[in-house]
Amino acid sequence: MRLDGRHVVVVGGSSGIGLGVARAALASGASVTIAARSPERLARARRALDGGDRVRAVAADIGREQEVIALLEEADTLDHLVVTAVDAAYHPVERLELEHVRRVIDSKLVGPLLLAKHARARIRPGGSITLTSGIAAYRPSAGGAVVAAVNGALGALGRALAIELGPIRVNVVSPGWVDTPIWDALAGENKDAVLRTMAERLPVHRIATPDDVARAFLFLMRSEHTTGTVLHVDGGQRLV
Repeated sequence: MRLDGRHVVVVGGSSGIGLGVARAALASGASVTIAARSPERLARARRALDGGDRVRAVAADIGREQEVIALLEEADTLDHLVVTAVDAAYHPVERLELEHVRRVIDSKLVGPLLLAKHARARIRPGGSITLTSGIAAYRPSAGGAVVAAVNGALGALGRALAIELGPIRVNVVSPGWVDTPIWDALAGENKDAVLRTMAERLPVHRIATPDDVARAFLFLMRSEHTTGTVLHVDGGQRLV
């Protein structure tokens, strides 16, 4: 099942998993609108996708309702909405500032709510919304309480929206460790060694690529009888 003639909006599409979803959707025949906060990163992503007039880029902060409205007006009608945007903040609880908490909540919870609110009337029959949770909801780490809490909430949000927005399908993808540019900042020159050590802990013995996770998003776009579910793409990380 291809996506020829479909329009996919990927919020968080300038890098990492979101860029992988945009690339996979293009390869499946869709036109794509990518959105993120940084115009510069969007411009680089659009060039990297090399999809010509099948790719549009719109700068938007989905924590701000007026920018969500403007993004969806620019996108016009669509078939599938994917939200991978995140502004993660890892801090021990005793050093948490309210600003840190709000950054995570606005990007991963408020943003998807606002997108669902304003996209509902624009999604064509057979369409879907897919949100992004993560392994922190199931295997939390010290310093990641806010990220774990918000990721956990996304499963509940997906189920609730599946009921309220039906027949629009709403699902959640929950990745584990993924080799994305964030590891360049987190691990620096030790990135390869860190990822190898992490891979050895997983039953599949490798870290996911953005393409691995993108295939899960495309499955949910195409699976017309799947809604209200969390699809885990974690290489068995919840088991170890």
